[in-house]
Amino acid sequence: MNGFTEPRASDASEQPGQGDQILTWGASQAMLPLVGRIVADVIANQRRTAELNLELRRLEQRKRSLTWPERSRRYAIQDELVVLSQQQQGHLAEMTGLGVVLLEGITGLVGFPTVVNDRKAFFSWKPGEEGLKFWSFADETERHPVPEHWTKSARDTSWSRYRPKR
Repeated sequence: MNGFTEPRASDASEQPGQGDQILTWGASQAMLPLVGRIVADVIANQRRTAELNLELRRLEQRKRSLTWPERSRRYAIQDELVVLSQQQQGHLAEMTGLGVVLLEGITGLVGFPTVVNDRKAFFSWKPGEEGLKFWSFADETERHPVPEHWTKSARDTSWSRYRPKR
């Protein structure tokens, strides 16, 4: 059978585990607004962390000759990095709770687990893309366009509660 299917694999290594979540295209599409906001937070957090780490390295290089304001700034950066790390863990936990996987942190590429041809796969999305238009097998990086007939099936509205209220 070709295309999107429910999990029917006979090979146990390819079949999703008991805790694995499988999402339809419709459910994944409905989750996209919420997931997009979480990914934006993840990326902003990563950028801020990189900026602070750069500033901290500069201060660390002159650690013994820092003035009191510079020393104070160094401590403040260290504290902010701890908070950012905790926030990032929270963002990633929220994604995990939704059953979504961050496939590539720098670009914000997200995977919505599904099954294609009895193999683990992901519908994939990254910031700047309008809707879920790509998919890939779980063990591959190449993204394929989602065939139109996959999107025409009955829409799963179980995730509609995650759509933003307007």
